[in-house]
Amino acid sequence: MPNSMIRIEGLTKRYGPTEALKSLSFDVPRGQVVGFLGPNGAGKSTTMRILAGYLTPTSGKAFVGDVDVVAEPVRARRLIGYLPENNPLYEEMMVVDFLRFVAEARGVEKSVRSARIKSAVERCGLGAVIGKDIGQLSKGYRQRVGLAQAILHEPDLLILDEPTTGLDPNQIVEIRSLIKELGREKTVILSTHVLSEVQSTCSRVLIINGGQLVADDSPEHLTSGGGEGALHLVLGSRTGPLLPEAAETVLRAVPGVTSIERADGDGLGTVGFRVRFGAEDPRRALFDAVVKHDLVVLELRRTQASLEDTFRKLTGSSEPRKAA
Repeated sequence: MPNSMIRIEGLTKRYGPTEALKSLSFDVPRGQVVGFLGPNGAGKSTTMRILAGYLTPTSGKAFVGDVDVVAEPVRARRLIGYLPENNPLYEEMMVVDFLRFVAEARGVEKSVRSARIKSAVERCGLGAVIGKDIGQLSKGYRQRVGLAQAILHEPDLLILDEPTTGLDPNQIVEIRSLIKELGREKTVILSTHVLSEVQSTCSRVLIINGGQLVADDSPEHLTSGGGEGALHLVLGSRTGPLLPEAAETVLRAVPGVTSIERADGDGLGTVGFRVRFGAEDPRRALFDAVVKHDLVVLELRRTQASLEDTFRKLTGSSEPRKAA
């Protein structure tokens, strides 16, 4: 059995003159829950549709396990559970009838079909609505039905494209918990607009921009600045009006400081800065430099970058919470 659940090699997809994917390559081992991020138009949905067999790449290879999704699409689909963003469902069908239909279409053997449906219903919390028409269900329950159909045939890989879109906060928490539970036994690749969702559910993050991979790391390392540290510093003045430009010049001269950004102060006569630094912690040197120039340190603490900050830095995107 191959160690990789997903293997993407030099994947390129063109729509006429538009190149949605540009020789994209990455590898996902079995058992990971991976967040797949990027700004609108970055190529995430294109990549997921190629993996699921809905699109054919212009060039390059995509494997699920050891199966080439283009050369052996039917065999590859047996390994995949797919929940697309629009979650297409037959609204006139009862939940149980829809799941029976999917199980039959998926080739689940009659001898285990009822047990598989029962298991999916229990795991996705559909017991209370199993006899209802899908058209009568809330958005949250429809997403649960979508997840249930994706796991009916016990796939090795779950591909989830925006699984919490349109849900209220309570429904989002419920679906996240379900995804985390499923991730204990399956490989999951998850595309989402909500970056906090990635931090709460994923062990690894892939970020693409312009059809190319720009980051591949854990959420913890990405939010630590990839080895770069950050401080929040608030200054006041001992002797007179505080000139922010002069204070910024003092801070930039401190050894180890890599960048300075303005941040919130603490009221009138104060100014705040976000100070980034490399391997060596500059807090003592910052304090000494500030005191030497008759400034007062009102606050000095280490901070952690949000995944949103990292996303914007890597993609140059003005829409940090969106990633289509």
